[in-house]
Amino acid sequence: MLSGNAIDVTTTIEEAPFGRFQVLIIALCAWIALLDGFDTQAIAYVAPVVAEQWNLSVSAFGPIFGAGLIGLAIGAFVFSPVADRFGRRRVILLSVLLFGACALATTWASSLNELLVCRLLTGLGLGGAMPNIIALTSEYAPARLRAMLIAIMFCGFPLGSTLGGFVSAPLMSSFGWQSVFLLGGLLPLGTIIVLAIWLPESIRFLVARGGEDKAAASLLLRLNPAAGVSKTSSFVVADPPATGFPVTHLFLEGRAAMTALLWAAFFMNLLVMYFLVNWLPSLLKASGLPINIAILSTAILNLGGVLGALTLGRMADRLDPCLVLGGAYATSAMFIVVIAAGADTLWVLMTATFLAGFGIVGAQIGMNALAAGLYPTAVRSTGVGWALGVGRIGSIIGPVVGGLLLGAGWTAQSVVLAATVPALLASLSVFALRNRRPDRPFLTSTATLQH
Repeated sequence: MLSGNAIDVTTTIEEAPFGRFQVLIIALCAWIALLDGFDTQAIAYVAPVVAEQWNLSVSAFGPIFGAGLIGLAIGAFVFSPVADRFGRRRVILLSVLLFGACALATTWASSLNELLVCRLLTGLGLGGAMPNIIALTSEYAPARLRAMLIAIMFCGFPLGSTLGGFVSAPLMSSFGWQSVFLLGGLLPLGTIIVLAIWLPESIRFLVARGGEDKAAASLLLRLNPAAGVSKTSSFVVADPPATGFPVTHLFLEGRAAMTALLWAAFFMNLLVMYFLVNWLPSLLKASGLPINIAILSTAILNLGGVLGALTLGRMADRLDPCLVLGGAYATSAMFIVVIAAGADTLWVLMTATFLAGFGIVGAQIGMNALAAGLYPTAVRSTGVGWALGVGRIGSIIGPVVGGLLLGAGWTAQSVVLAATVPALLASLSVFALRNRRPDRPFLTSTATLQH
């Protein structure tokens, strides 16, 4: 707390006990992440069935996968600076409305072109929601728990993908492939009312923008009734406001090399992550496995990501996050090799898939937490969103390259093995990032603080 009636919002959040208000925010953001994961992954689950019904080769779905990911990239690039100017809450509501409505519209698609347009528009909403739920969770979390809490929240994404894997096959067998998108559209649209009532704006954003002392006071009292807030209180944040185009601030004040390495890590890991989650069912089916087992493999990959996120998030709070996450990427490359070699043995395949997901998906969730801590409040959504946007470019390239490799006659095993290269490059980028970070409190491990 500062002199007079000026309250330091950052200090107040750091000192507040973790309570029901933060639990509510994390739960709402986790639910959005779950819906995001379900709708992002839905196209991969239905692709083999749609290809069969429409008499197409599964390689024809490369552009469809790419279109959805282009939408994700554009949504991240566009909506994250908008959120830094107009607020996280507004952009989250708009994004959920957009991807819910467009997922619902996908049920009427009757051609590849219509499917492509629907996936592109759905991706815009999905890409807009993700950086802002990360930023909002980060701005309500104390530094001592931030990586862990962001990891818990973001577990909704692989959990949504996992649940999609379990429900898609029975839904399609009973009601057709359209039922997957029907569910993926109705759930977000039904969530809008809940979010409008209970999802708060970021206190740090309100104070940084200025003129919102009454709203900030109300939220701080919900966060910590003992914070000493009164009608005459004013509020400050340590981070100065950003002027001009927010993206330029990602390269100022010694952040240029850090931002470049962060973008490289996101690019490489999202390339390999979406390469696997989009093509693994089709590749395993081409290897002779039944479709239900092929779909289950991607669910197992994402389930491994849930456990990986929780484990790596806690480790990142206590140890050097770059060493933890870089090591996870390097280890995941080894298990990708095992997936390629063990496709004929079910228990080996599923174990390797789970452990690859632990490293690839789990470390990506940890990278989201790392990115949120690298940038100040005024450009946090932009920093996270543009890192995700650059990563989405990699996620576009990955599935498209998969289709090209299959079209060129590569075997399923060779295509899977190719994914080890970007996994290793992601590892090297994160290790290099260790020496390029600014001295920000979030990046100081709990163990270091205790000394």
